[in-house]
Amino acid sequence: MPMFDRAAYRERIAYDGATAPTVATLRALRRAHLLAVPFENLDIHLGRPILLAEDRLFAKIVGRRRGGFCYELNGLFAVLLAELSFAVILLAAQFPREASRVAPEMDHLVLLVRPSDTDEPLLVDVGAGRDSFATPLATTTTAEQPQAGTGTSFRFEREGDRHRVLRRQGQGGWEPSYPIDWRPRVLVDFDDGRRSHQTSPDSTFPRGRVCTLMTPAGRVTLSERRLIETSGGVRTERELPDEMAYVEALRTRFGIDLGEG
Repeated sequence: MPMFDRAAYRERIAYDGATAPTVATLRALRRAHLLAVPFENLDIHLGRPILLAEDRLFAKIVGRRRGGFCYELNGLFAVLLAELSFAVILLAAQFPREASRVAPEMDHLVLLVRPSDTDEPLLVDVGAGRDSFATPLATTTTAEQPQAGTGTSFRFEREGDRHRVLRRQGQGGWEPSYPIDWRPRVLVDFDDGRRSHQTSPDSTFPRGRVCTLMTPAGRVTLSERRLIETSGGVRTERELPDEMAYVEALRTRFGIDLGEG
């Protein structure tokens, strides 16, 4: 891989803050990333290969200003954090599925990050769409961890030798998200999961296009041609009339140009 261009990555996420490997830097980098880089599965529907090589991920996310799914987003974010002297471990997780559908062992990639100014390992995930948490989660507690400004809370629940992440919106009930396997992984370990998500009928990704991005006031999502916006807790939806409007929404709302391969 060519020398990793930290300056270009920071420009991609509009981040000009501190770079010391502290909790404050991690929180700021994570928020900047979630506000700038969308979660999207568009290459699957364009028939373009998704490969878990760091240079390919950098070229796509930073060079072509695209988004991606968990292996791409968390995989490249882990490289940035390591370049900034954070201690980073890749972990596998599995999102819940319907009883008839089977999740691959490496269904989801998350990061365990240890900043230099704390002994608390923090869970980081910039690749889970609406399940992404804006503030890294402390991993040694099962207490509720509210996410400032989002109305969402997360907490951990023990499941044998794993911990499951639970999510709650507002005052609603707790919804199960993914259990985490604490064994360290490397990026190539997730290649079977990547392949499964691109081709398996058990994966949701081949069934429809999605692109979603956190905004300062909420979230904007394009699910096929349905544009969904949440701002200040108010949700609006509208159907775009045609593919031309769809492509324009990708460009103006997410900064994505599908003409670039």
